[in-house]
This record gives sequence, structure tokens and C-alpha cells, in this order.
Amino acid sequence: MSRLHNKVCLVTGAASGIGLAIAEAFLREGAKVLLTDIDVANGERAAARLQEEGLAADFHVHDASSQEQWQQVMDAVQQRWGRLDVLVNNAGIAIIADVETLTLAQWRKTNAVNLDGVFLGTQQAIAAMKGQGSGAIINIASIEGIIGEPMVPSYNASKGGVRIFTRAAAAHCARLGYGIRINNLCPGFISTAMFTGGLGTISVEQAQQFQGFLQQRIPMGRVGAPEEIAKAALFLASDDSSYVTGTDLVVDGGYLAQ
Repeated sequence: MSRLHNKVCLVTGAASGIGLAIAEAFLREGAKVLLTDIDVANGERAAARLQEEGLAADFHVHDASSQEQWQQVMDAVQQRWGRLDVLVNNAGIAIIADVETLTLAQWRKTNAVNLDGVFLGTQQAIAAMKGQGSGAIINIASIEGIIGEPMVPSYNASKGGVRIFTRAAAAHCARLGYGIRINNLCPGFISTAMFTGGLGTISVEQAQQFQGFLQQRIPMGRVGAPEEIAKAALFLASDDSSYVTGTDLVVDGGYLAQ
């Protein structure tokens, strides 16, 4: 399998969940991948496991909300492999609090990681890719940036911001002939630590009710797996999507279909 043969990729938030699944999918398609995360222990463990399989993986600690750390990560990619072909802006957080109880600090923290981080990464990646005449940037948005959920307004706002920012950046790069495609990947409810962790902040009864609601609300009757999001990311990263830019690829089991 070589849909990304010798492509150099950077995946943020890759110590676990969707980010790790994407990194693995890219590696198995021939890519070289730098995994980044603030979770050093799990990130280093994941990279070591992948290296043991003979895959070209490496890890770098990275706070996606830090402009300085973005520059450090980009320097690390250039020093290790000399170029960047694909960026996946996946790092994200969610804080459960409704509009009446959400604090300004929580609002700013969510947007710093989820929206500022995407802006910083996209800007840095464009600078690295435009001289090459090609590149792909995948911003992990969410169906939560399309619909509203009462308990995660800051997450809704940040992901909605990612979606429209991506369109602006994609149009900019296309108009200038950079050869850089920029798209949103919008997962639905996916079985990750963020999802289960969110359920852990509410009562057992509330968690059971919500899971029952999802089984009824999602036409396919289940939450998704990280690997299913990774397959969609692989499409957007590869030449299979050569005429796709500035759009949303929704992977949600049909949640938004009704």
C-alpha cells in the first residue's frame, strides 16, 4: 500500500484516538509521520511501537496553541525529512459547560487549542508547502461545528470557526496557485478518550440516557471508530482528492441526514 509513498506528514494530537489512528493509516500507506501531542508518555509509547514495526514514525511534544512550539515542530520536520507534504490539525479539547456556567477562561482555553491552533498550523504549513507547488492540510472540525449542543457551546464555536477559516484559507491558496488543498474533516460521535471522558463528567444515569439517545439518533445505530475517520483523512491527504478543496467531509453515521 503506497497512496502516501514518501510523503512527509505531521499529525497533531496524535498520542491517542483519532490522531493516532490517522498517523497509523498514513504510515501504513508509505508516509513518514511526525506525531505531536502534549501527552508525552502516550505519544512516545505510540511512536516507539510504530518504529518497532519498521514504520517511519517520530514524536515531538507540542502544545498546538503555542506559536513558538509550532515553529519548533516545523523546524523538527524540516531537520528530519526536509519538507512537509501533509498537515493534520487534529489536536483539540472539549469543556462541558452550558452558556450560563461556562467561564471566560474556559471559552478562551477551548478556542486557543481548537481554533488558534488550527490557524497557527495552517499558516505555518502554507509557508512550508507553497514553494513545493503541492500539499494537503486537513483540519479536524466536527459535526458540532454545524449543529449546536447545549452543553458544549465553546466547542461548537471553535469548530464552527475552523470550518469557515478552512474555506477562506483554501480559496486563498487555490487563487494564488499554490497547489495546496485545505479541507475540513467533520467526525460525528467517535469512540475516543475525549468522548468517554466527557461521559465521565456526568452521572451514570445521564451517560446511559445519552448513549441510548445516540443509538436512536444515529441512523447506523452506533458511534464511529477512530479508524473510520482515518480512512477519510487518507482520502483527503492522497491524490485521490486532487480536485477537492475548501469543503467539509462529514463522517457521522448519518447523524446530520435527518
